[in-house]
Amino acid sequence: MYDYIKGTIVELNPTETVLENSNIGYHILISLQTYSHLSPGTDAKLFLYHHLREDSELLYGFSDKEERHLFTLLIDVNGVGPNTARMMLSSLTTEELRNAIIGGDINRIKGVKGIGLKTAQRIIIDLKDKIVKGTPAGQSGTFALSASSQIREEASSALILLGFSKPNVEKVIDSILKEKPDNKLETLIKEALKRL
Repeated sequence: MYDYIKGTIVELNPTETVLENSNIGYHILISLQTYSHLSPGTDAKLFLYHHLREDSELLYGFSDKEERHLFTLLIDVNGVGPNTARMMLSSLTTEELRNAIIGGDINRIKGVKGIGLKTAQRIIIDLKDKIVKGTPAGQSGTFALSASSQIREEASSALILLGFSKPNVEKVIDSILKEKPDNKLETLIKEALKRL
């Protein structure tokens, strides 16, 4: 729903901030990683994740898109909620967490408060391929989305919104991208619709 918000930091502590934009104060939950990039009284741009629950609406803010992307991948893992994902991004930097997942470093992930052995294993199993695919060749030390993986994510989201199951969508999209990696978004969605 929201991509980002720009405004002035009027309140700031290690877990949350109030960012004022057009005389409205937005209460935004943040990680320690994002906290380290913010200062009270300064202007900031936070990339948002809007979390809706039956009893509340929460905004999670991130200093960059890479951290937000990793957060959204983490909360897709069974047993990892937004607060656990935020705890992980507070305990490890985006790069450290990404490298731990790619390297299968269970102990590093398990070292985060609230993460047990089974959850650490599930995070590695579920996210290793997704993170490797999202890293352009030659950029092992940084976490960035390649154009093709961005198209893959957008196509997946569109097809899931149309009612197809996530596992089926990902399987079909992966097989299409193996055949022709440089598909445009519209072509990828049309081809996937034929196969689903």
